[in-house]
Amino acid sequence: MNKPTKWGLVGVIVIGLAGWGIWSQIPKENEELQLADQVKKAGSGRKALNVTAEVIKPRSLTDEIVVTGRLIPDEEVNLSFETSGKIISINFTEGSHVTKGELLAKVNDGPLQAQLKKLESQLQLAQDRVYRQNALLEKDAVSKEAYEEARTSLATLQADIDLVKANIAQTELRAPFDGIIGLRQVSEGAFASTGTVVATLTRITPLKIEFAVPERYSSSVKSGMGLTFNIEGQLERLDAKIYATESKVDQLTHTFPVRALYSNTDGKLFPGRFTNIHLKTMEISEAIAIPTEAIVPEMGIDKVFVYKGGKAQPVAITKGIRNEARVQVLDGLQYGDTIITSGTMQLRMGLPVTLDEVK
Repeated sequence: MNKPTKWGLVGVIVIGLAGWGIWSQIPKENEELQLADQVKKAGSGRKALNVTAEVIKPRSLTDEIVVTGRLIPDEEVNLSFETSGKIISINFTEGSHVTKGELLAKVNDGPLQAQLKKLESQLQLAQDRVYRQNALLEKDAVSKEAYEEARTSLATLQADIDLVKANIAQTELRAPFDGIIGLRQVSEGAFASTGTVVATLTRITPLKIEFAVPERYSSSVKSGMGLTFNIEGQLERLDAKIYATESKVDQLTHTFPVRALYSNTDGKLFPGRFTNIHLKTMEISEAIAIPTEAIVPEMGIDKVFVYKGGKAQPVAITKGIRNEARVQVLDGLQYGDTIITSGTMQLRMGLPVTLDEVK
């Protein structure tokens, strides 16, 4: 093949390849244009999502702690004798109300009573002796030493009488305070030692409520604060007041122990029951507070969708305090904004929405 022919073939091949490249690009460009046009049409024809919304207005919002606690007696003691002996009488009815100082039970004090009578019989004689010695001393008919000896004998006798009376008192079991006495654990005729529990005495008016709050609230909970609580199975909330707090945070549970007082004047509640406690730690009068269902967490960021120009627009927010139904918004929203409160999981930026209800 000569040289001109060779170069001719090369030219034909180059021109053919260039033409094929141009031809292959024309359909691709048309395809991209068609796809873009379809996306544009699809976007302009999206069906609007029906939602409900709420216009943000100033609201009162309370930061409320909800914890569990238990009712405990105002006072409670296991009743026992201070001395040993055979129980000769039990003077209370189980489950009844007793008053402070009431005699509940007694052990045998026969030997002590006999000893007391013996000492008391000597008392008059000792007093007369002191009187006579004093009269003689005034006439210088007796020494002062003899008079002092008579006085000492009288004082010693009186001390012995007081000691016996104190021992007799230890044979009596009396109520240390007003309350309800429980089931007795002994019977008449049984021998009781100092460790024998006769019954338990409980004061339930008022009642104490024992609970603990998370440690972050330790500086917010103060004596005198009010709270409400309800017993399991009862909807009615009752009022109580904090009267004491622990001096430190529990290192194991990271909680702050607290006690409150409930009057329980009707005596309907009993110690041992568990309670649901609602404690208000802060109240904001004009807060931006939105429903919790309006918040959409996404990649560690809290968002809400705002209604603007018929479309949903996402807005990042900063949360504050919260209660069971609403959350305070510190940043991202303002009064007058319309937030979408339903269908939030279906919302996307720019999605057309129709408001079925605005609160």
